[in-house]
Amino acid sequence: MDLRLLRYFVAVAEERHVGRAAARLHITQPPLSRALRQLEADLGATLLERTPHGVTPTPAGEALYEKATTLLDQADRLRARVRAEAGSETLTIGTLADTAGWVSGRLVADFRREHPHASVTVHESGLGDPTAGLRAGLVDVALTRTPFDGKGLRTRVLSADPVGIVVRADDPLAGAGPVSVAALAARRWIRLPDGTDPLWAAYWTGPAAPDAPVMRTIQECLQSVLWNGTSALAPLGQPLPPGLVTVAVDDRPPSRLVLAWRPARLTPLARSFVRIAARA
Repeated sequence: MDLRLLRYFVAVAEERHVGRAAARLHITQPPLSRALRQLEADLGATLLERTPHGVTPTPAGEALYEKATTLLDQADRLRARVRAEAGSETLTIGTLADTAGWVSGRLVADFRREHPHASVTVHESGLGDPTAGLRAGLVDVALTRTPFDGKGLRTRVLSADPVGIVVRADDPLAGAGPVSVAALAARRWIRLPDGTDPLWAAYWTGPAAPDAPVMRTIQECLQSVLWNGTSALAPLGQPLPPGLVTVAVDDRPPSRLVLAWRPARLTPLARSFVRIAARA
């Protein structure tokens, strides 16, 4: 099975929109749409239901998504292992959705100036892994947000950003002053995947009910707020789709954007990246 097609499908399934997925993959919409049709033809199944507002995975698509994410993780691990054994000049950077832009926007020119021949891969992680692939051995260094269990890791703080609750523009909270998450227990909060770091989950979610919807990506959270009126937390500077606003909260400390790495496995190239990022 073509891993490239699987990566395309996973991006569309997570973004729920072909245009957003194309932007995430740094390609245009037509080749992405053709790739999706090819995958459906190869498998003999309709994977995505097209609507005027985007796409939704069919039951067959949901089954493929579940297995595809596991398969792609295994492929990434294999690639990282081979590169490590070969000792080649490669660097894999782990990010969350809102930190990927920080990588490309501020660091590319400085890093390429010092390492013009290095091969760089950016691995975007879901919300269930706040170490952005670092703990699982998928990446050399991560740009992520605290808090999370830092045992065995080193971190360097790059910035501190206040957070807020994301609501629809017609929500009674919209336009309000700072609010307290603890006082909003009656709202329907999103829930992060089972097994998520408890420190991370406690910081980024409110008092979620056991039947609360499980969200795996930032876009899933935002779309759930937009369509279903659920509640989620995000940095105040998080880009939002039209129709959503962020209301500051007063019972969460600022979220720290950090570089994270494993000291025992910090390659010379990763060490250089840490130095350049800290300088920037």
